[in-house]
Amino acid sequence: MALGIKCFRLVHPAFYSSLAAFTRSASEITMKTVARRQNDHMQCMVYSAVPIRHFATKKAKAKGKGQSQTRVNLNTALVEDIINLEEVDEEMKSVVEMLKDNFNKTVNIRTSPGSLDHITVATDDGRLALNQIGQISMKSPQLILVNMASFPECTAAAIKAIRESGMNLNPEMEGTLIRVPIPKVTREHREMLVKLAKQSTNKAKDSLRKVRTNAMNKLKKSKDKTSEDTIRLIEKQISQMAEDIVEELDRHLAVKTKELLG
Repeated sequence: MALGIKCFRLVHPAFYSSLAAFTRSASEITMKTVARRQNDHMQCMVYSAVPIRHFATKKAKAKGKGQSQTRVNLNTALVEDIINLEEVDEEMKSVVEMLKDNFNKTVNIRTSPGSLDHITVATDDGRLALNQIGQISMKSPQLILVNMASFPECTAAAIKAIRESGMNLNPEMEGTLIRVPIPKVTREHREMLVKLAKQSTNKAKDSLRKVRTNAMNKLKKSKDKTSEDTIRLIEKQISQMAEDIVEELDRHLAVKTKELLG
């Protein structure tokens, strides 16, 4: 019988291999049949197939990350005794509004009088907005004037604040009048504004993290009187809200960058 099987394998190894694949059990080691001709005779050798572990590629992982995850949508009224999620949401959204306002005032190709309003000046009474101590006006498309006649003692401090505003401005003093030439729109100027926009976005994200951290700390105080499942759901809701705001901040930065670079 054994001789017959051996002869059968020598005569037609390919057929034997396919037949073995149907007859062996699932628990058997996968075998691989290799046929070769040696000394004008067909020989058939059987090897154990090496098991191969397939790892996920970077492309597959990236595809997995892009898939939407289950979102939490808690009824804020049901958890208001634990934490006011509507208040947290408003604080997070205010970060976006502050960034948009910052972009409109300070990150523009064309400088306007209103773009100097946010600049704060160190005075004996503390830090004050430039438009509170000086009269800002546009003399021409290339020149902004800041009249410091009402607070002449703050003129030097105002010049310093304008110069250090990060807007690439180089003010000049004429008595109590500050002349602010508007820089030409060069490629370098555009790239500088993009850098400023990124810095503003990073600051906004820092503010967002503070809002999230404060909310999480407030939530921790309720762990003794609230179930772990409820706490986890609220934590996920807060994290989800923060992630949505980060995406919105990035969208505004992308739009502003495209606008600045043209």
